[in-house]
Amino acid sequence: MAEAAGAITALAQQAGAGDPKARDGLLQALYGELRQLAGGYMRRERFNHTLQPTALVNEVYLRLFGKGSIDWNTRSHFMRGAARAMRQILIDHARGRRRAKRGGEGQKVDFRESAAVACDEQPDLLLVINEALGKLETLDPRQAEIVEMLYFVGLTQQEAAEALGLSEITVRREWRLARAWLGSEIRKAAST
Repeated sequence: MAEAAGAITALAQQAGAGDPKARDGLLQALYGELRQLAGGYMRRERFNHTLQPTALVNEVYLRLFGKGSIDWNTRSHFMRGAARAMRQILIDHARGRRRAKRGGEGQKVDFRESAAVACDEQPDLLLVINEALGKLETLDPRQAEIVEMLYFVGLTQQEAAEALGLSEITVRREWRLARAWLGSEIRKAAST
């Protein structure tokens, strides 16, 4: 297991340095996990979304490696970058839908319910969530990263604690605080 993790870390570092064979190897080694991550994101989207998990993984690949080299330190660093890229792709897609539709009344929602409600009738909701998460990132980057790992990547609290080098109790506490703050921000945005 440690050998596999070391090999993936080496591939991530080589891919970040611009090695095309390492990029392909990294994608091949992590494709199942990336596909699973994309599937998790897509389950939170409306049922007739035009993007499919495979297309989302392909878009992530293009975003991560299309702009030059990025210094990927570890496997978890790469996966966090992939999760952030997936979220951004879906946000860009929602912005496009918003521009196409223009309008719609806001709805009060709890943070936990917000992804489930992000559907055709609520194209702005994903944008509200992203804006609130951006504010949280400036206030408390660690809490924002915990939200990303738990809510968007779909890790358990234990997995997030290991990936972030924190105790599980700290992750649980920060998650509770972040969730309350984000819920308040989303409710404020929904009432305006």
